[in-house]
Amino acid sequence: MLFSLLLACGLTSAPTLVDHGFRQMYNLQFAQAHVTFADWQRSHPADPLGPVADAAAYLFAEFDRLRILQAEFFTDDTGFFQGKKPSPDPAVKLQFLAALSRSEQLITKALLANPKDPDALFADVLRRGLHADYLGLVEKNYLDSLREMKAGRLRAEQLLQQSPACYDAYVAVGTENYMLSQKPMPVRWVLRLTGARTDKDEGLRQLANAAEKGRYLLPFAKLLQAVAALRDNDTPRAKALLDWLIAEFPQNRLYAQERSRLR
Repeated sequence: MLFSLLLACGLTSAPTLVDHGFRQMYNLQFAQAHVTFADWQRSHPADPLGPVADAAAYLFAEFDRLRILQAEFFTDDTGFFQGKKPSPDPAVKLQFLAALSRSEQLITKALLANPKDPDALFADVLRRGLHADYLGLVEKNYLDSLREMKAGRLRAEQLLQQSPACYDAYVAVGTENYMLSQKPMPVRWVLRLTGARTDKDEGLRQLANAAEKGRYLLPFAKLLQAVAALRDNDTPRAKALLDWLIAEFPQNRLYAQERSRLR
């Protein structure tokens, strides 16, 4: 049982096409990532990670096109989910939602066969996190985004209870805590009444788990750590994190642009 959980969390398996596709995505090579994820889906048709990874490539392409990460994360305001509503691409939205739907169907089938299936649980954590990000950062649909974020965090906690070494799942817990901790105090108080998590320190601890030992989401966790360092005026740490991202993903102009601002 332990070996199967480690395998599902990517701790004992060699790099796969999914790993390669995520690297392409972080390097802003979205078309290539879609091809890679399609190849994985053809050879692993029952794996829900294939279509949800494809959905991630659609989402990050929209983030890049609309400059959402620059506007939402690397600003001097005190919270996320700010600013003018972007203009989503309707075709990309359809493809993104279709990929999430394919993943959900496979997740449901797998969890009916085994409610503790770690692969399906992780795919569901990622699916809900991607959907929450699209709702909140692209569509500015904050209430639905918060509901999906909370559902993803609950699913992550379920997975981590049975396998604490699924480090990517810590992103769901850490993101909710950190992002919502940036809201003004009255908003945080209301959010806590709804069951949301708003503990900044806890969020940063959870993100550190993913940033140190994660697999697919390790670079995203490091990006959020860099954002947190900038917001805390810890410029040396922000520089170090961005330097690592630049070295790993030299074609991602976001990292270089933000690093150049710190010179």
